[in-house]
Amino acid sequence: MKRIAGFISSLAFATLLFNSVSSLRANTREVRVYSGRHYNTDRQVFKKFADETGIRVRLIEATGISLIERLKREGKKSKADVILLVDAARISNAAKLGLLQPYRSNKLEVNVSKEYKDSQGRWYALTRRVRVMVANPKIVDINKINSYSDLADPSLKGLVCLRKRNSPYNQSLVANQFVLRGEKETKTWLNKMISNVSEPYFPGDIGITRAVAQGKCGVGIVNHYYVARMLAGVNGTKDKKLAQRVEVITPNPAHVNVSAGGLARYATNKKEAIELLEFLASPEGSTGLAGPTYEHPLKGFNQSPEVKRFGGFTPDTVSIYQLGKYNAKAINLMTKAGWE
Repeated sequence: MKRIAGFISSLAFATLLFNSVSSLRANTREVRVYSGRHYNTDRQVFKKFADETGIRVRLIEATGISLIERLKREGKKSKADVILLVDAARISNAAKLGLLQPYRSNKLEVNVSKEYKDSQGRWYALTRRVRVMVANPKIVDINKINSYSDLADPSLKGLVCLRKRNSPYNQSLVANQFVLRGEKETKTWLNKMISNVSEPYFPGDIGITRAVAQGKCGVGIVNHYYVARMLAGVNGTKDKKLAQRVEVITPNPAHVNVSAGGLARYATNKKEAIELLEFLASPEGSTGLAGPTYEHPLKGFNQSPEVKRFGGFTPDTVSIYQLGKYNAKAINLMTKAGWE
């Protein structure tokens, strides 16, 4: 495996090449992947795919936004075969921009349930992540916080921490609430919750978890795997100790988001690309992606001690397609409510 890193428009793109022994002996079949997932452990999954199929995987990694801009810029000259992105809004946006092509696969239809795939076959989910709340039991009564709506309670005045409005995870949460509660109730919830915010808006979920643990605020909203990573010591001993101070509250039912993959519009290695997507969405592939990142696979739950500590979850009825469909509406409501 060889890594070549170069800066393009001040963004780092890492190109990785996976060769299986069988592929070197047999043929030069390959698949080119543009990935907005930034986990080194994904490479082991690609290597396993290469070893099993003899298909060489070329990987380019960057942020989701920069990948989409690159695909738009490359147009018909793009070398991408597979596109991997995190969050419903990003994969839906790629589909709306015509960067993905529809296709059907019996294996994907079996392994990916209806709520986690595009009705037109342009993308399929690969892993799941839950939007949870982290609370400091020394500051707030955790028994009174059971759902996202509880963050609008006046008793939490000055105690709520939120990530910035441009976070796709929060945009999807608001889109989720819009689908479930309608515009009027969502507006009321947003206005009241925003009035409970006193700290500046945070750039990331780990920052929120640290702030809650340190008592700078009482409760915040984060993706579950950020807390799990801290508990596992991925970010160091200090963050591990901080994560141990917070309680993770999973609403029932819970808002679930995904990372997903699709077939690039101008894919030249279409057969190989579909094989890779089928593998990634399979129980083996999905668990391989989700396990070390503390996400949940498409079916079942992450079995790490850190994630099991949070308990199971029941997804709500909102589909990933709906989250993408109402993303613009969500941003508008957040802006009007003063979510910075």
